[in-house]
Amino acid sequence: MGKLGLTQQLVLRKRLFNMHITATEVEQMNLKMMTIFGAVIGSMLVWAGSAAAEEQFTDLQHSKWAEDSINYLSKRGTVAGYGNGMFIPEKHVTRAQAVTFIVRELYPQQLQFATEGTNYLDVPITHPFYREIAIAKKNGLASGFPDGTFHPDTVMSRAETAAFLTRAYSLVTGKQPASLKDTENHWAAAPILIMSSNGLIGGYTDGTYRPDRPVTRAEFTVFMTRVIRFEREAAIQDHDWDKLISYMTLSEQVGQMLMPDIRQWNGQVTTTVNEGIKRSIHDQDLGGLILFDKNIEDVRQVTTLTHNLQMEAGDIPLFLGIDQEGGDVKRIPGGTNLPGQMALGATGDTALAEAAGSLTGEELRVLGLKVNFAPVLDINSNPDNPIIGIRSFSSDADLVARLGNATIKGLRQSGVIAAVKHFPGHGDTTVDSHLGMPVLTHNRERLDAVELKPFRASIENGVEMIMTAHIAFPAVDNEHIISLKDGSSVPIPATLSKKVLTGLLRGELGYKGVIISDAFTMNAIAEHFGKNKAVERAISAGVDIILMPQDPAAAHQTLINAVKSGTIPEETIHNSVKRILELKSKYGFFDRSESLTHKLSTLNDVIGSEEHRTVERKIAERAVTLLASRDGALPDQIRQGDRVVIVAAEQEQAKKLERQLMQAASNLSLKTETSVIGQGKTTEALKAIDKADYVILATYQFRNVASQFGWTDVQTLIKEMNERNKRYTLLSLGNPYETIFLQNVRSGLAVYGKQEPNTTAGIKVLLGQLKAEGVLPVTMDKSRIPVPLTTWR
Repeated sequence: MGKLGLTQQLVLRKRLFNMHITATEVEQMNLKMMTIFGAVIGSMLVWAGSAAAEEQFTDLQHSKWAEDSINYLSKRGTVAGYGNGMFIPEKHVTRAQAVTFIVRELYPQQLQFATEGTNYLDVPITHPFYREIAIAKKNGLASGFPDGTFHPDTVMSRAETAAFLTRAYSLVTGKQPASLKDTENHWAAAPILIMSSNGLIGGYTDGTYRPDRPVTRAEFTVFMTRVIRFEREAAIQDHDWDKLISYMTLSEQVGQMLMPDIRQWNGQVTTTVNEGIKRSIHDQDLGGLILFDKNIEDVRQVTTLTHNLQMEAGDIPLFLGIDQEGGDVKRIPGGTNLPGQMALGATGDTALAEAAGSLTGEELRVLGLKVNFAPVLDINSNPDNPIIGIRSFSSDADLVARLGNATIKGLRQSGVIAAVKHFPGHGDTTVDSHLGMPVLTHNRERLDAVELKPFRASIENGVEMIMTAHIAFPAVDNEHIISLKDGSSVPIPATLSKKVLTGLLRGELGYKGVIISDAFTMNAIAEHFGKNKAVERAISAGVDIILMPQDPAAAHQTLINAVKSGTIPEETIHNSVKRILELKSKYGFFDRSESLTHKLSTLNDVIGSEEHRTVERKIAERAVTLLASRDGALPDQIRQGDRVVIVAAEQEQAKKLERQLMQAASNLSLKTETSVIGQGKTTEALKAIDKADYVILATYQFRNVASQFGWTDVQTLIKEMNERNKRYTLLSLGNPYETIFLQNVRSGLAVYGKQEPNTTAGIKVLLGQLKAEGVLPVTMDKSRIPVPLTTWR
């Protein structure tokens, strides 16, 4: 092809651009063909950013301006080095390399399959980028020249770079002013204007763009990174989650589905964003983290921690979650210490439940914790349940449903996601799934009438996150597999059951929200199914987020491999990630404009405010329930000048009750003494009781099997106090099932928790300052207890 005049060149270039041909003919016709090194050939990846580790380049010291972009695309698997840590940033980019980078970004799936030939005269099948060029042609990214050639090894210009990228990403003219001196009459004026008006390219200090200047590898990565980030941000602003997902690597997508804990790093408690957390967030592209009390020193520290975690997360924010159920399960020091769910159950008051959810949400939100793994919707119908107990509202399904929905409403109004648990129900078990595999053998009719009722109600009420239970439900799924622990046949728990999660939860109950698993560190999963296989099975069953994978890096790679092999369809991952992104958007996670200074300045106005404390006291006082009474109306009362002995299983608890009693009864001239029951000290307690006018006998049965609790010592004290006609009250601080296991209790109160609001309210009732208005929210069904371990007297 002969030399053309300037006018002819401009006409031809415009025609070629309109024909989806970005190559110039004239200046580059005589450029030397370049050879692609073997290391670049070996860098062709199937899934961008999936399995290959991010390369660490050592030759970027003179290209610091491009280092972030080079590392960004390297992590995505889009660009690679030449081996030995060399990226050679000043090297020019060829047309073949350019389309290869774009194909790896936009069409990674197509690299897995056979590709039709290109028919380009100068792109033989042996060319190192033959497949990428063929895919680019098929998808209209770049075409060849009229003479049937592609010029694969011709160096790219800045003009062609703009043309390639605007077409590949379907960019349109933006709103920023663009005034480059040397582009108005250039064949690539249109794509250059599009890039410039969106702030994606800039000129030199003299106001020129120099469109025909060759592009280096460093420059191309900067241009391409800007476009990718621009498109991702546009998708976020438009709430176009399908588009955003299309720009996410497989690593990023499966990372959204992992939510590990960060309790320790290098043997030290994690309270700041350390290097270990940074590596985890970036290496696994994590979508969320769960915090525990170990991560929290005070409210300022945790607010700083959550702020810095979000700053580390990139353009997709983290779910930051916590278990703030209230009562015994709480994490926030200095926060409002709500009396707990069963205390709310004793009030039966949905307005109080909503207020509890609202204030909990307000406090969590200002701390940067916008996912609360609460409320518990399990129905504690089994007194021997070792893990739920007072964490439940009640043994009545309707009451659990009403209070659960009210709590969800309160959390939602405060901008916090309620993650209800543990579907399909953990209330009627005698095994703690942290320690083993519970099996619920009820038929389907019973499950519908009891266990499923609160979850069905919450779904109808629009609940947006549900946590699964590591419990087997043979009535729904009776599949068994061979246990890795001991070779026995074990049933599939709900977390790993497609019939439970996809069939029952999504299909029958019509749930559309996010499904999160219970912790994968729990033995019910870890021992029997293997840490990696369990992750794969859970996602296949319908779980969207794996909570606390035993090995986050291994879980991440397991999911990548499962998608690559076809074990988990791409559509499954896409649907889960879309649900996650939609929920993050709905609750404002993408708005991270608030400064840390402003966040810290608001803490004192919210955390433990007087308004919140008032709700706390009201719940505790309304919850106090009469378990036993001589006259059917009141427990035995403490009188002026009484010598009061306080007996508990732990000295610390007894001392705490003593302090509260003296504060509440400062005008009664009481004398007090504490004593400990059990631990071989019951005889000493009996001696102390003998000198008492009044005895507070505190029991705390929780997180253990009730029928195996040490009731014998308690019964001994009750028998002795009855025989001596002592005034006393059995003060139940935990699960309120004492009257199933103890006989002849003449005075008893339940306060549903040993935290200060609960015990203070109970003491006020003993002093006659309050009336016990609570209604026992659980049934005292002795038939559910296998063999009583105490002698009934």
